[in-house]
Amino acid sequence: MGRVQHSSLLTEHDIYLFKEGNHFQLYEKLGAHIIDVNGVTGTQFAVWAPNAERVSVVGDFNGWNRESHPLSVRWDGSGIWEGFIPGLGNGAIYKYHIVSKHRNYSVDKADPFAFHAETPPKTASIVWDLNYEWRDSDWMSNRHAHNSTSGPISMYEAHAGSWRRKPEEGFRWLNYRELGEQLSEYLRDMGFTHVEFLPINEHPFYGSWGYQVTGYFAPTSRFGTPQDLMYLVELMHSRGIGVVIDWVPSHFPSDQHGLVYFDGTHLFEHADMRKGFHPDWNSYIFNYGRNEVRSFLISGALFWLDKYHVDGIRVDAVASMLYLDYSRKDGEWIPNQYGGRENLEAISFLKRLNEILYGKFPDIITVAEESTAWPMVTRPTYVGGLGFGLKWNMGWMHDTLEYISKDPFYRRFHHSQLTFSIWYAFYENFVLSLSHDEVVYGKGSLIGKMPGDDWQKFANLRLLYGYMFGHPGKKLLFMGGEFAQWNEWYHEAGLDWHLLEYAPHQGVRKLVRDLNGIYASERALHEVDFERRGFEWVEFQDWAISAISFLRRGATTGDLVLVICNFTPVVREGYKVGVPTGGTWREILNTDSEIYGGSGIGNKGAAEAEASPAHGREYSLTITIPPLAALYFKRDG
Repeated sequence: MGRVQHSSLLTEHDIYLFKEGNHFQLYEKLGAHIIDVNGVTGTQFAVWAPNAERVSVVGDFNGWNRESHPLSVRWDGSGIWEGFIPGLGNGAIYKYHIVSKHRNYSVDKADPFAFHAETPPKTASIVWDLNYEWRDSDWMSNRHAHNSTSGPISMYEAHAGSWRRKPEEGFRWLNYRELGEQLSEYLRDMGFTHVEFLPINEHPFYGSWGYQVTGYFAPTSRFGTPQDLMYLVELMHSRGIGVVIDWVPSHFPSDQHGLVYFDGTHLFEHADMRKGFHPDWNSYIFNYGRNEVRSFLISGALFWLDKYHVDGIRVDAVASMLYLDYSRKDGEWIPNQYGGRENLEAISFLKRLNEILYGKFPDIITVAEESTAWPMVTRPTYVGGLGFGLKWNMGWMHDTLEYISKDPFYRRFHHSQLTFSIWYAFYENFVLSLSHDEVVYGKGSLIGKMPGDDWQKFANLRLLYGYMFGHPGKKLLFMGGEFAQWNEWYHEAGLDWHLLEYAPHQGVRKLVRDLNGIYASERALHEVDFERRGFEWVEFQDWAISAISFLRRGATTGDLVLVICNFTPVVREGYKVGVPTGGTWREILNTDSEIYGGSGIGNKGAAEAEASPAHGREYSLTITIPPLAALYFKRDG
C-alpha cells in the first residue's frame, strides 16, 4: 500500500462555499472517494478538523498504524485535511486518527462523510463506490404526480428491522433486497402510495430505532450494502410506491467514534450545553449557526434524494429545534438576541434546508414532525413560512385517540374533541398520523386502546380508520395497525403476522385495503385536502348520540362524498341527513360490513334523497347508521 500523496478534489470555489455555509454537495468532495491520480487508482480522503494538530488514516490496510498514512492540512485555513492513498479501494476499513491542538486529546473517529460502515457494534468506516445502474426513469419522470398535494398520499410507516423476521433462520431480520421484494408487493396489494422508513442511517444502538445517527451519509449495514438499499428503492418505484425516510438533524449521540468533540473541540455541537445538549435524549445539538455545519447537514439531506432516489424526507423532532427552552426549566436555556425563546439559527437552517431541497428536486416532499402551534410550517419561506411540504397533525392524533379510547357512554361529554380539528385543519398541509410513537412505551397498540369487548374493540378501530380516511389530510399508519396487532411494537421482533389467521384481523386489513382504494379513486377524498372548499359540515352538534356527518368535495362541481360516523354501539334507524342533491346515493363504504367483521347492518347499498329539507339543504337521506361505524355515500351519476 502506497504512502499518502498530495491530491485534492476541492477547488477554491468549494472552500469558499463551504466556509459561507452554501456547499450542499459536500459528499462529492469530503470523505473517501475512489479515483485515479496519474493513472494510479486509489482513495482520496478529506476530513474537516480545524483544531487538529495531526490527522492520519488508520485501518485494516496498515494495521491501524497511526504514523504510516498522515494527511496534510490545506493552506487556505478551511481546516480540511486531505491526501491520496494509492492502491486502496472498495471495501477498505478505516478511521481517522485525530490528535487535537487542545488538552492532549487524541481519538479515532469514523468518517462523517462515509458512504458505508461496519455493522455495529463495530464502528469503522468502509471505502465504498456508490455506482449503480438505475432503472426507475419512468417513476422519476412522473414523480411529481405521486407527490402532489392534490393527489392521494397514504403512507405506511415501517421499521426495516422489525416488519418481518425469518423464523426459519433464527428470526433474523430481512436484508434490504428481501425487504424490498416482500414489502413493495405487500404495499401495492394494500394500496398504500408511499412507505416511510424510520431512520435507515447508520446508528450504533439498535434500540434507538435509528434516531441516534452516526452515519449521515451511510445506510445501516445491518441489512446490506448501499447498492442493496438502492435496489429496494428501485423496486418500490417499479411497483408504484414512493419512498420517504426519516431524517434527524435535531440531535446526535455521544458515541466517541461519532461527531461529538470531533477534533478536541465542540466542532459540530454548541460549546454551551444550555444550547448544545438535549436533556430528553442525552444527546448533542448541532450548532445551526455555524456555516460549515449547515453545509454538512443540508448536504446530508440532499444526498439521499440525489444518490438513493428517495422521494422525500420526514424531519424528526422539529419542535425541539424551534424552541430554545424545549424540555428545559428556567435557567437551563439561553434566550435569543431579542430575549425570546425562538431558536433563530435553527429557524434559518430549516428554511434554507427546504429552499435547497425543493430548488434541486421540486417533485419531492418534505414532512415536518412538529408538535406545537408554530405558524406556517408548510408555507413558503418567501411569505415567512418554514417551507415544508407537509406537517404531521399531532393535535388531531392526540384528540382523536383520547376521544376514541373513552367508553362510548362518556363520548358525548367530549364531542368537541372530534370537531375541534376542523377549526385549524386548513392552516397547514396536514398528514393525519397514527405513528410508531403511539404504540410504544406502555401506550398500548391501537386495538388495545379501544374500549369494550373484543367485538367493540374491532368495531371502534374500523370506525377510527373510516373517520381518518374521510377527514381532510393525507394519511399515515404505522405497520401492524393495518391488521390490528394486539401487542405494542417491539423492535426486536417481527410483527404478529399469525394474527391474520383470525377473521377479525383479516377484516381490519381488508378494510384498510378498501379504504386506500376508495381514498385513491374518489377525488373528493384527496383532491382538495388543504382548503376549506374541500370540506363542509352537515351535522357536528349531534353530541347527544355522538354522531357527526360531513361532505368532502373535489375540485370539480358535483364531485362529492358524504361521510357519517356513529361513535356509539347503538343502531340509529331513520337518521336524517341533509344532502345538496336528489337522486340515488350509493353506500360505497360501510365499516360495519360483514366482510370486515361487522354486524352487517346498513342500507342495502344505497339510499334515495328526498325533497325534504334538512341541515340547511333542500334534500335529505333517511338512513340506518350501524353501531360504531363509518359510512361513505356518493351521489350516482
